[in-house]
This record gives sequence, C-alpha cells and structure tokens, in this order.
Amino acid sequence: MAKKAVKEKMKKPAEEPVSEVIKKTKIRVIGIGGGGGNIVSEIASRMPKASFVVANTDLKSLRGCSRKTIKFQFGQNLTRGLGTGMNAELGREAALNEKDKIKKVLEGQDLSVLVACLGGGTGSGAASVFAKISKNLGNLTYGIFTLPFKFEGDKKKEIALEALKNVKNHLNAITIIPNDMVFQIINKDTPLKEALSTINKFLSESLGGLIETIYEPGLINIDFADFRTILEGRGRLTYLNSIETPRKENAIKDLTTKVLNSPLYSYGIKGSKGVLFNIAGEKDLSLSDVSQISKTISELANPQAKIIFGISQSKKYSNIIKTTLLATGCGVKNIFISDSPQKKVKKRKQQKLKTDSPKKVKAEKKQKVSLKNKKRIKSAVKKKIKNKEKQPSEAEEKKEENSPSNIFNEDKVRKNALQIRKEAEELEKDMLEKEKFWETPAFLRKKLEKG
Repeated sequence: MAKKAVKEKMKKPAEEPVSEVIKKTKIRVIGIGGGGGNIVSEIASRMPKASFVVANTDLKSLRGCSRKTIKFQFGQNLTRGLGTGMNAELGREAALNEKDKIKKVLEGQDLSVLVACLGGGTGSGAASVFAKISKNLGNLTYGIFTLPFKFEGDKKKEIALEALKNVKNHLNAITIIPNDMVFQIINKDTPLKEALSTINKFLSESLGGLIETIYEPGLINIDFADFRTILEGRGRLTYLNSIETPRKENAIKDLTTKVLNSPLYSYGIKGSKGVLFNIAGEKDLSLSDVSQISKTISELANPQAKIIFGISQSKKYSNIIKTTLLATGCGVKNIFISDSPQKKVKKRKQQKLKTDSPKKVKAEKKQKVSLKNKKRIKSAVKKKIKNKEKQPSEAEEKKEENSPSNIFNEDKVRKNALQIRKEAEELEKDMLEKEKFWETPAFLRKKLEKG
C-alpha cells in the first residue's frame, strides 16, 4: 500500500509557482453622434492603447468612420437609420430604447471617455444616457464636449446648454471646448474641415498624454488609483492639456506657459481642487526642472487641492521634455465666447476717451458725477426692492439655472426675499448718507471728517 501511495504521489504534477496577476486598466473612448464620431475616428489613428467606439443613429455617418473604431448603431426603430437633426429629445429616446446594448458597450471598462459635439440631436440627447449607464456600472466617466460656433445660432447654443445640464451630474469630470476658440490659433479664412481637425489633433494629443501617463511606468509612478483620486466627485469642470517641447534655453518656462494656457479653453486651472501632472524626459531631467514646473502649477491650484505628480524617464524623449496636466474643479464665468452688451459699451467709451482731449474728458466727468450718483442710488434701491417683491417666473428661473456660470458653480447660494429687502434698505441708507456728505460744502466736509 505504501509503494502504491508513493507511485500515485509521483504521478501528480508539480505545483506551479504563484505569480501575481496585474490587472490592465481598460480605457474606452466613445464618440456619440456625428461630430463625436468624427473626433474619435481621428483620435483612433493616433492612440493604439485604448479601444474606440463610434455610436450614432445615422448609419451613413457610421460607415464613413475609421476602421480602427467599433461601430455601434442605435435607435434604428425610431430613426430608421437616419440622424435626429437637431431633435435632442429624439436622440435621448433612441438611446433609452437600447439601454441594454449600450450597457454591453460600456461593461468591463475602468475609464469611459465620452466625446460629443453638443448642439445637435444625437450627441446632445444621448450623451446623458451613456453617462448614466457608465456611472451605474461603476466606471470612472469623463466627458469631453465641444460647443457650437457662434454663427450656428442661438438654438444650437440653447440645446448645448441643456445637454450640459443633463449630463453633468452623471460624470466624474467634464471638459468643455467652445469651437470659437479655434480662431485663437487659426486664420478665419481657414477651411472648416481644417479648423475642426485642429481641435481633433489637440484632443488626440491631450488624451494620448493622459493615457500614456496611466499605462507607462515611471520613476515616480502615476497609476489608475491616483487618477481615480483626482476624479472623485461629480461634474467637475476639467482642464486637460499635454505639451512637449525641445530641450533648449528657457524650455521649462516655455513648456509651463503653454501647458497652463491652452488657447482652446475659455477657463484655466486657477482654484482647481484636484491636480494630476506628469513630467517626462530623458535621464538627465534635473530636480530644478521638476521643481520649477511643479511650483508654477501648484501655486495656481486651491490651497486645499489634492495634487499628484509623476516623473517618467525614457530614451524616446531624447532632447524633449513633455508635461501632461489634468486639473479638476476649475472655475468658469462663461463657457461661450462673445462680447456682452456691457463690454461693447465699455469698448466704445474707451475709444471715445482716446480721441477726446484730457481737459475735455475731465470737465465732462466732473459735470456728470453728481447726476450720475443720484440716478445710481435711485436705480439701485428701486431694483433691489422690486426684486424682493417680484418672484421670478418659471422661464426666468430656468434661464438662470441653465446659464453657464450656474451649471458649474458648486458653491451657489440663493438669497430669500427677506435678505434682499434687508440688503436694499442698508444700501439705500448707505448711499443717502454718502450723497448727503458730498453735497455738503467743502469747508464743512473737512470739519465733519475731523469730527
């Protein structure tokens, strides 16, 4: 029996050594609608490490997308393979009707990047459905959206703002690029296709830098857990940029300026609540270089911000230094680029001041100041009291709620009627006292000041 047991034991294969399995981060970039599909098609040819999907209701548009993308048609029952025009509600319904299929596209991903051109039907309507499904699956979800050109009209702008409002809270981070910003770097006579390609190239380089940072090991490594830490929260406005420059005199200063001041954004990283950046170069990358870049970026962030940085060294960065920057929780006043009526009036006044003589300007100012002060007091007090008595209409409340500044203002506090009334009364009292003081003859004012 003993011999038999020994023989059986010898027949058993030796146990294989236990090896630690490192899970590869899965990143999927999804272009929703015609514009989003075009952007992702162009990005796919430059970024081999992520997977790419183009999702649309328009079959003809899908057929024209890159072969390096997975094509996903939805809403066929509603649109019969056509687009949705500018009907965002139809785009939303088309996506809702095929939630199970969309779920399969998003399943198993660690990071889902949704790309769409807002202002149309499919991208504007379906983006929030894709984002909500991704969020429910536990994916980290990042939205990158372009806004329509000013010449495309107010209706598209309205659709885009409504889409931002609907999608924002289903995303961890959201990047906004107004198409009009492209005029900062190209001539207005540039063909439209070339102008749009400029935006696509920027997004490709920025996303490529971010994905490279996550995938490639470094001297000081940034992994997916770090990325998740910075993207904690919901709907945070995000700045993403990746810049590389040749090693030369003043290269660090030039690199830092460019990475912090992309001409395609209408906002920057000042006051941001989460910052992740990676500096890549050759082995001769100095502590001084790293310190200079890190200090400049950190000083712009919120004092309580979470800041994570990495350093990569590789031969492929021969004579090159590269920085990729991701900042979340950025502030914004207006995501659309246009001059307000107040700005236009101010510009006209400045032009007038340049043409008039200094003496004439001084005399006119002195003459108008008293009348201007009185009018301002009456107008300000009347407006405050009127506001506390008049409740805003439903349309006015919706307009304010959908304004760009309010969509991304995390600390907005509404005032009640009593607070407004109190402020109006205090303002009236203060202004009347000041008016009374300045109407007093100069020699008496001096005595009052001394007293």
